[in-house]
Amino acid sequence: MRLHNMFKKTGEKITSIHSRNRRKPEAPEGILKKCNKCGAAILTDEVINGKYICPKCHGYFRIPAYKRIELVTDAGSFEEWDAKIDEGERPENPLDFRGYTEKVEALRVKTGLDEAVITGKATICGYPVVIGACDGRFMMASMGHAVGEKITRAVERATEERLPVVLFTCSGGARMQEGIISLMQMAKTSAALKRHSDAGFLYIPVLTDPTTGGVTASFAMLGDIILAEPGALIGFGQKLSEGFQRAEFLLEHGFVDRIVTRDEMKEVLGQILKMHTVTDEKKEDCPEKKKENRKNISAVKENVSDWERVLKSREKERPVGKDYIDRLFTDFVELHGDRYYKDDPAVVGGIAYFHGKAVTVIAQCKGKTTKENLERNFAMPSPEGYRKALRLMKQAEKFQRPVICFVDTPGAFCGMEAEERGQGEAIARNLYEMSALKVPVLSIVIGEGGSGGALALAVADEVWMMENAVYSVLSPEGFASILWKDKKCAPEAADKMKLTAEDVVSAQAAERRIKEPEKLTTQNMGSVLEQLREELRRFLKQYAVMEPEKLCDRRYERFRKL
Repeated sequence: MRLHNMFKKTGEKITSIHSRNRRKPEAPEGILKKCNKCGAAILTDEVINGKYICPKCHGYFRIPAYKRIELVTDAGSFEEWDAKIDEGERPENPLDFRGYTEKVEALRVKTGLDEAVITGKATICGYPVVIGACDGRFMMASMGHAVGEKITRAVERATEERLPVVLFTCSGGARMQEGIISLMQMAKTSAALKRHSDAGFLYIPVLTDPTTGGVTASFAMLGDIILAEPGALIGFGQKLSEGFQRAEFLLEHGFVDRIVTRDEMKEVLGQILKMHTVTDEKKEDCPEKKKENRKNISAVKENVSDWERVLKSREKERPVGKDYIDRLFTDFVELHGDRYYKDDPAVVGGIAYFHGKAVTVIAQCKGKTTKENLERNFAMPSPEGYRKALRLMKQAEKFQRPVICFVDTPGAFCGMEAEERGQGEAIARNLYEMSALKVPVLSIVIGEGGSGGALALAVADEVWMMENAVYSVLSPEGFASILWKDKKCAPEAADKMKLTAEDVVSAQAAERRIKEPEKLTTQNMGSVLEQLREELRRFLKQYAVMEPEKLCDRRYERFRKL
């Protein structure tokens, strides 16, 4: 007999020690939970009362559908729709998959749910909305016929009642046990959302952990504005390396507008819904107006050379696009991404209020430090920047919001990667689509208006220029290099190019010149902002009453005569 067999109890004891270390803490069932992220033992009540967030590592637990709806809707406002789907002639188990029917029935008993999604009508911050929430406890919220049918019915009813839709996604994808029937739900839900969109109504999917497979490839990615929870797993196919397929990755790569924490979710949804609710315009001034220093503008020297104006347009102290957005508008909600490849920080855009009216604002944005300029690529947009801008313009058209663009770029980025991703096509597409936008479009050149990279945000009803801004076919340095083979001749080129605000207005390529101090900075821009506010009110009043067809015809003729 071997020696270790003589000490059987000892061996068992050692094994049991290791097993005991792996066991859950000794406590009555349900009192404690284990965080699947940090491994800490935490009180269940503390998790539930804390919006299903780990108090130790702040990781997110999945939320039951009814609780999810409770957290974001006004108390007592939720009215459930289609609590039970009548399958009628359709079998619940189309593949006669062994054990499927029994599993569904067992989950109905265990969860108290009829299926993996809850839908209905509620209010969020007082605004009516059709809302749905997937529940991962029910077959990982996979999408079979019942799930697809409930979502489709909710969207159809939202279209009939002229209401926005908010859907919280959480799903493992298509329900394989239902075969081709499950696959068809992707098309069915997408088609319903297309009709809802064509009718002019808002759709916001909120992507939570996990959102995968057929759900990602259908209703999860079709929103006007797409939100996501921090760290949510979002993807179509197989799981990739750590860091991929997370909400933060999708934000960087242009597929998500914003990451929103659970603490701020209701407030953010309410703000977005408010901006998409037609109300009477407020008459009060923007809060910023009362704070501005509105001293008279010091006279600009009349004998300033064109080259000096070029240099002034490039001054580091000069206000950038984000400065104008922050000080002219209120309640700005920045939106991200082109929905194709990336979010481009060189272009900042989103929704804001101007004196109570919702508008879409887009700006080519330089940085104020070397680090910021590197992050924003010195306001030289890549194709994804122009595609983001166009996405926001088309969204504005859908919801009948005026578009206000701030132009400030030395030109579009011409690197290899930009060429690979279709820089020329992206600029051309903007010119093409902007020419026929059925909402008022205003473009303001606040610094450099460099070539097609500037024009891609300036096919507008009116173009205004700051007094020391420039707008030209290319930079003076480029002009001198190409025509005279000498970059040092840039000052002479600037005088030949007729690129100043006065010249461009004279050529009828711009409508208005905005006066500015001799050296414009964020500290003395109050007088400039006051001019812009007055002119913006005039512009919006004039163009808001025009019929879309007349607006487009007028814009066409504006460029046709040049």
